[in-house]
Amino acid sequence: MKKQVINCLLSGLLLTLIVSCNSNQSSNSVVTPNNPAVTPIAANVESTEKIKFKTEGGSDLFALKQQADGAKLVDGKNQEIARIKVDKDNKLKLKNPQDQVLGYVATSKGNWQLENSDSKQVLYILSLQGNGNYQLTDGTRKEIYQIKTSGKGLEIASADTKLVYQVRIKEGKISLRNPPGKTVFSTKSNISPIAFACFGFDVLTREQQAALAYAVNSTGGQ
Repeated sequence: MKKQVINCLLSGLLLTLIVSCNSNQSSNSVVTPNNPAVTPIAANVESTEKIKFKTEGGSDLFALKQQADGAKLVDGKNQEIARIKVDKDNKLKLKNPQDQVLGYVATSKGNWQLENSDSKQVLYILSLQGNGNYQLTDGTRKEIYQIKTSGKGLEIASADTKLVYQVRIKEGKISLRNPPGKTVFSTKSNISPIAFACFGFDVLTREQQAALAYAVNSTGGQ
């Protein structure tokens, strides 16, 4: 009789342990409201090294093909426009398809400066401000653009505060829009909003925009 009682107790204890383990496994696999699964904007973008920019109609406009030592700027037909490569002193060197140096981008904390082809003259400076906004100036520190954050993205304004472009972020898509709100081009690729905004700096050439955008994106805008 004692043996039967002991066996029953052991069986009950074993069953309790099994139920408890299964319960713990189930609770660990459930996402609760207090611990949501956060999905970044770029999570819905296909895994690719190419940052594509498209027209409102969906046609390829240009792209940044990221590489181990930099990137290539290509047009909508995949023809090379410029090359961006990491140079000595941790600068980025900008070249055309004929291997001629067009300029450099020097990066420091919260500061990116475009230099001329011999790296002796500062042409433009993008800097992070203390309030979290950005400013683009020329080499003499004269303000050209104010880039301000907003609830919908970014606003690019001239020195006299006139709206130049809007950068809008919606459902994994970043768009550059003109003041009336019409989309100029957009991307669903993985690029930070402030890096994307560099393509709205009309005072720069497309090559300079791409080099600056690549530098800003590589540092996360910081």
